Amino acid sequence: MGIRFIKIAVVYFVIGILLGLYISLSHSYILSDVYTSILLLGWTSLGLAGLIYHQFPQLGTNALGKTHFWLYNIGFLVLIIALAYLQSGYPSAEPAALVGLILVVIAVILFAINVLSNLKNSST
Repeated sequence: MGIRFIKIAVVYFVIGILLGLYISLSHSYILSDVYTSILLLGWTSLGLAGLIYHQFPQLGTNALGKTHFWLYNIGFLVLIIALAYLQSGYPSAEPAALVGLILVVIAVILFAINVLSNLKNSST
């Protein structure tokens, strides 16, 4: 599971950097929040979760780990697409952004529950 998170994080990293380049070259900062969200929630958060799942593989084999992966990635895609529409002047995308954000929040809560309840202290 950790490798999946890391690979998807790298994809978001590339997308974020390319979007940053576009923003910089076009001098249009409308998508700045999308850019920041992709790099923080896509690259950084998913990359860190991937490293945790890779270091502690037992966390990724249970239902919480798998649900975290799918809810986060589906919710995040919905969120950044809806956010791009919102920032481009389409207020009707707000409900979709809210749904995406709620899915991401639920996924993060599941991740926290998984880590806090299943990661045990080492006896050494």
